[in-house]
Amino acid sequence: MTGFRRAALALCLVPALAAAQEDSKSILVLDASGSMWGQIDGVAKITIAQGVVGDLLSSLPETQALGLTAYGHRTKGDCTDIQTLVEPGTASRDAIAAQVNKLRPRGKTPMTDAVIQAAQALKYTEDPATVILVSDGIETCNPDPCAAARALEEAGLDLTVHVVGFDVSDPEARRQMQCMADETGGQFLLAANASELGKALTEVTQAQPAATFSTRFVAQDGAEGGTIETPLVWDVRRGDEVIVDFQQSASLDIDLPAGSYTVTVLRPDDESSVEKSFDVTDATQTVTLVLPSSLPEALVSGAEQAVAGSTIPVTWEGPDEDGDYVTVSRPDDKGYVNYTYTRDGTPAQLVMPPEPGEYELRYVLRDGRQTLATQAITVTAAEASLDADGSVPTGATIPVTWTGPDYDGDYIAVSEPGDKGYVNYSYTRDGTPAQLVMPPEPGTYELRYFMRQDRTVLATRMIEVTALDASLEAAETAEVGADIPVTWTGPDYEGDYIAVSKPDDKGYVNYTYTREGAPLTLKMPSEPGTYELRYFMRQDRTVLATRMIEVTEVSATLNVAPTGAAGSDIPVTWTGPDYEGDYITVSEIGEDGYVNYTYTREGSPLDLTLPADAGTYEIRYVMRQDRTVLATKTIEVSDVSATLDVVTEARAGASVLVTWDGPGYDKDYVTVADANMADNKYHFYTYTREGSPLLLRLPAEPGTYEIRYVAAGDSPRVVARNQITLTEVTASIDAPEQVPAGAVLGLDWDGPDYKGDYISLARVGEPDNKYSTYKHTSEDSPLVLKLPEGPGKYELRYVMGQGNKVLFRKPIELTYEPE
Repeated sequence: MTGFRRAALALCLVPALAAAQEDSKSILVLDASGSMWGQIDGVAKITIAQGVVGDLLSSLPETQALGLTAYGHRTKGDCTDIQTLVEPGTASRDAIAAQVNKLRPRGKTPMTDAVIQAAQALKYTEDPATVILVSDGIETCNPDPCAAARALEEAGLDLTVHVVGFDVSDPEARRQMQCMADETGGQFLLAANASELGKALTEVTQAQPAATFSTRFVAQDGAEGGTIETPLVWDVRRGDEVIVDFQQSASLDIDLPAGSYTVTVLRPDDESSVEKSFDVTDATQTVTLVLPSSLPEALVSGAEQAVAGSTIPVTWEGPDEDGDYVTVSRPDDKGYVNYTYTRDGTPAQLVMPPEPGEYELRYVLRDGRQTLATQAITVTAAEASLDADGSVPTGATIPVTWTGPDYDGDYIAVSEPGDKGYVNYSYTRDGTPAQLVMPPEPGTYELRYFMRQDRTVLATRMIEVTALDASLEAAETAEVGADIPVTWTGPDYEGDYIAVSKPDDKGYVNYTYTREGAPLTLKMPSEPGTYELRYFMRQDRTVLATRMIEVTEVSATLNVAPTGAAGSDIPVTWTGPDYEGDYITVSEIGEDGYVNYTYTREGSPLDLTLPADAGTYEIRYVMRQDRTVLATKTIEVSDVSATLDVVTEARAGASVLVTWDGPGYDKDYVTVADANMADNKYHFYTYTREGSPLLLRLPAEPGTYEIRYVAAGDSPRVVARNQITLTEVTASIDAPEQVPAGAVLGLDWDGPDYKGDYISLARVGEPDNKYSTYKHTSEDSPLVLKLPEGPGKYELRYVMGQGNKVLFRKPIELTYEPE
């Protein structure tokens, strides 16, 4: 019994059997002929088989459908002693165990007919079926087990017979069993004892999963509609067996074994449903169910015939949902050629295709691009014609007479014959004849009528474009920068120009338009060398004529003193071409720009202002074109000095006399500034052109300051400075503490009496520059103030005009006295 227990344990370790058998039914055919009383290791073979089968049953999942057929268990010598004891089912475990344990071997071995009967019980011609035969001997009834197995395989949908030979040593018996397995695609295994029997049963049960095939289920919205993409409810059955129940999805993908099935789909939105039967054979497939259309009704109506490219009215009816549109489309194309939105109203204005042919007008629902309505329409060819001279010069603007649909954006073009584009074009909206510019290069070209839509060519006409003559006449040499006359002949098209260019350069140095007439004036380059005069046709910068010219050096001279004071104006005598815009500069050596300059048009000599900073500089003659320097001269700029004579102490806010000595240039000035202020910063200033001494106003705040002489020049620079201390100034006001509101107040005051100083009356807490009334101190002391009408607490203030600085405050109350 030890081997028997091992076999039973092995069968319990077969979890794959569940998955293998869930989609097919199986019958175990057990040999109960007399030979099963034979013993192995002292145990009857039937007893071993009963134990192994019992263990097998306990290991199978509840979903496995299994039945039992036996033979030779009721009578001796009877080839018909075959009985299906338990029909295949998922709840057959106990019944099979009970029937197996009741078996008492007695009769013959009709194993072939037993397999046939088991296959019939499994409806092997309709459904996948598996027969597992366990036998210990040779066939004793059917003369040809191989032929019978072959017939079963041919008639069956998907029949597999596995054969386990239990303690079989007869070669003929083994051959028969091997043949039955081979003919049906099953396995043939031998078992010599309990352990091997368990292992054999384990192997065949593992080997019997039914083949499955990928099956996809989709639903279509009506016979002409598209695939439904919203969730649906699916149900799939095989007979009474439920495969899929109430699964919600837009489509369904499952693997199914061969067999006959029924699928049902329901659309929750309107509860419409449809059922369909189908067979799974030996390949993947898509099962399509057609639900009633959920689409709204629509109608399109237009002309039966229209000209290519024309815009026609299309009357429509439909849901007019946001984004719905009316199209013209090719019948076999799900897209469109042109469309217009239904939101633009009915009739819709729809542009026809550019190519003639058979098309469809369609109302298309934006959601899912579902076509709701169609109407056939024939698009006929659009006619056009062109008429122009057969030969014209390059670049000429010629009249082209045309006929055609004149759709918005249509144009007449001149093109190279093999090119789909164009060289030049003119819109048909500008009328006929069209004014069309010819190409700049001679050759054979094609005039074309282009319909804007898809650049469709409606008409063509060949045209010969001939070469155009031009000529140039000018001096053979000219000086750098000179303006020279150039006589020319040529087409004088708008934008044509005469240029001077470097021979190897496609561009130009200078140019003049031919519209200036002949001869015209052309400026020569700023650098000497060999150049080319060119007649340029504006179109594509086409060169029609050339002439070589030699540009020679031009000279200039400068005569100036070798030294000069910083910031001074010095005379510069010069010679040179004096071209318009030429100028004389003083520049830092090595720098391209300048510090100061004067135009040569001012004559010779001219005055030039030297830099404010001392140092070595360069006087230059600069030709305006390209800032070309024709002559230079070095000059040494010397520093300048100055002296100041002023008191060392003064009252804040006062004005002081400053005696000065210095260069006295026109923009020089004397300032008062904080010691840490930059040279060009100050509180107050007076120009030196006011003479010496000059009057300088001082700040209102006491403290230490600097009196400075500033040489203005190109950058202000302090050349002399003296320190001055400003002392505090005081003031006083004599007035009563209370005065009736609205009265006239006379008061005495004492203070600096600077220009702009004033006595104010302000409410307590008001800013220093605010007041209710005031009088300038220039009116002398005492002075009279007309007081406000309203009572309250006020202040009398002495305020400096400079900065509204308050020097003295006196509280005063305005009172109210009832009459």
